[in-house]
Amino acid sequence: MALSETSELQRGAQRYMRTAMRAPLLEAAHERELARRWREEDDEAALHHLTTAYLRLVVAMAARFRHYGLPMSDLVQEGNVGLMQAAARFEPAREVRFSTYAAWWIRSAIQDFVLRNWSIVRTGTTAAQKALFFNLRRLRAKIADVGDATMSAENRAYVARMLGVAETEVDAMAARLSTPDRSLNAPVTDENMSEWQDMLADDRAGPDETVMEEHDGLARIALLRDALCDLSERERIIIRERKLEEEAVTLEALGQRLGISKERVRQIEGNALAKLKRALIARVGDPVAAGYIGN
Repeated sequence: MALSETSELQRGAQRYMRTAMRAPLLEAAHERELARRWREEDDEAALHHLTTAYLRLVVAMAARFRHYGLPMSDLVQEGNVGLMQAAARFEPAREVRFSTYAAWWIRSAIQDFVLRNWSIVRTGTTAAQKALFFNLRRLRAKIADVGDATMSAENRAYVARMLGVAETEVDAMAARLSTPDRSLNAPVTDENMSEWQDMLADDRAGPDETVMEEHDGLARIALLRDALCDLSERERIIIRERKLEEEAVTLEALGQRLGISKERVRQIEGNALAKLKRALIARVGDPVAAGYIGN
């Protein structure tokens, strides 16, 4: 983004904040009347008046989350989304001030935005983890435990107890918050042009290993096909349907198909497996050959 465009956005955000802070506050009765007109009559002018009066609440709430490194304008925008959600759901008959009700929606919208954008790694998927994410720094500052990813056992237990989470989750979040995202394309050192991605290990098999695995796989298939010839037709059907298919056929279904009981199918299957194991061992001279089929 060009410098002139960035400056214009900043000026626009400043104008917005000045407008928000100048908007007059509402009396409780006036507030309820505006909410009623919007809820019952779809009066958009009433909605605009009601939400404009509490834009300052959005700005104040967004300012509390600036230390997460996200643009203030984006935080305000998400807060406005929460404000509109509050206006859509507010029930004036409950005798609750709109500002009290809206504060919850504004804070929730901003918190969700921070969790989605603070890191490319998803953080805080449960209510307990969200509470840990937003309160860990405050609690650590309260007990003068700051600046280090590793916490003492006593401090870790204190935070876990205060937030109702496991101590392992406290450790994991402390480490996460202490280490910002780092580009894999960033150089390892200023003097070295190597990038961090160059140090990542490749877990995939090499070409020679791939060829060997394919060769061994074909050899096993050929051995197994040859050993199956030592079985009777019924034994081959049972072994094929019970052990060599992706989804094994049930004993009962095979029994109905072959005209025998499922217990008899189980007996034939056991005998066929033993016979097949002996046939494989005879061909390769290695008990490991028994591993060509499932147990």
